[in-house]
Amino acid sequence: MLTSITQSITFKVFGIGILALLMLIPLAQVRGLIAERNGMRDQAMRTIAQRWGAAQQVGGPLLAIPTRTRTLVNGNWSTTNEGTEILLADQLVYAGKLQSPEMRHYGIYSTPVYTAELKISGRFVASDVRALIAHARVGSSDTTQTTYMLEAAELRLPLADVRGIRRISAMHIDDKEVTFGPGAPTDGGALQGVALPLDLSHWTTDEAHAFELELTLAGTTSLQFLPLARHTEASLAAAWSNPSFVGAFLPAEHKIDTQGFDARWQVLDLNRIYGQHWQEESAHRIYLGGAAFGVNLYQPADLYQRNERAGKYGVLFIALTFVAFFLFEVLKKLRVHPVQYLLVGLALTTFYVVLLALSEQVGFAYAYLAAAVAVVLMVGGYAAAVLRARRAGALLGLTLSFVYALLYGLVVSEQYSLLMGAIALLCVVAVLMYLTRKVDWSNAAAAPAA
Repeated sequence: MLTSITQSITFKVFGIGILALLMLIPLAQVRGLIAERNGMRDQAMRTIAQRWGAAQQVGGPLLAIPTRTRTLVNGNWSTTNEGTEILLADQLVYAGKLQSPEMRHYGIYSTPVYTAELKISGRFVASDVRALIAHARVGSSDTTQTTYMLEAAELRLPLADVRGIRRISAMHIDDKEVTFGPGAPTDGGALQGVALPLDLSHWTTDEAHAFELELTLAGTTSLQFLPLARHTEASLAAAWSNPSFVGAFLPAEHKIDTQGFDARWQVLDLNRIYGQHWQEESAHRIYLGGAAFGVNLYQPADLYQRNERAGKYGVLFIALTFVAFFLFEVLKKLRVHPVQYLLVGLALTTFYVVLLALSEQVGFAYAYLAAAVAVVLMVGGYAAAVLRARRAGALLGLTLSFVYALLYGLVVSEQYSLLMGAIALLCVVAVLMYLTRKVDWSNAAAAPAA
């Protein structure tokens, strides 16, 4: 009785299902290995960024005006608060070009880096400064006075990583040239930057103060701009054919071809989440980075993404291979031992380890081809020996080749992978139903061991 149960088709199907689920254990280990190697790649990218320049956010010049609030206590004035008022420009124009972006390597890992040639121009209007002073006078009383120390103001240029500065020109403003030096952090310390002293006490209400500077900035992976004016325009071009436009605003115009991209943005103060001025020391700090916009040097489905995507289909293709073995067993009246199923499953899981190891050295496409050929030959040859039929082994090898070709299409396709996978799964189920349409599952007898 027990023997008949263990040799029944139902018991066999159940056992094969258990073996397929057991294959989740080595597949989970492979996915953990992919995550570990991906983490090592990220660490290598951080090392490159530390030495070359991190992902950059560039802000146009802004004014930082010291403020002092005094209060009358018992007939004496005493300072109760000192702060800094941040005031933005009226107009800001970024014009940039990434000079020959390239892949920078650290060991076996690499990341895109660039050197950006930027020209930043625009203007401040003196009426904005006078409006601050007028507002402070309205808010003052007989016991409280707020003073803007215009002669001690400074002009700041916010940057995400000042280590990436390769060259910065003197700034032209009011027909003068002034030189930048180290500056205080902006945006609650999230942005570094450079600064220069600028006396605003002579600015009158009807003046416009134009400025212009040039900046050579090195960075990694991403370059973004901050809309620090009432009207901000930006243009950026590079010889990189896979840009990913990121941030709070998409380009108003862009052109992408095999030679690179050219994009232009336009942002108004009405589009931002912050106004034209604020107290830097306010409890509610302004998050400038939330309004940044720009481009990432995108790498379509890098090798770790592709390895992870291939691993997600692992248990499905192991199950399909087991089903193919089972069909040979049923249709050819053979018997395959569960240990033989297990060995085939382990051979299939080694594909993902070999793929990961080789793809780090020779690239994903060649690694995939080498790993797939090795596994197809190994499983096909083993099947020919187990099933005692070269034709059966060749047919299984051909089936595996088709499966791996389908898997490669799913892995490299970014837009249509779900559609391709759904159609392929539907076709596989239809083929299985067709091949087994005449099998009498109730009376299928166990065959002698192969």
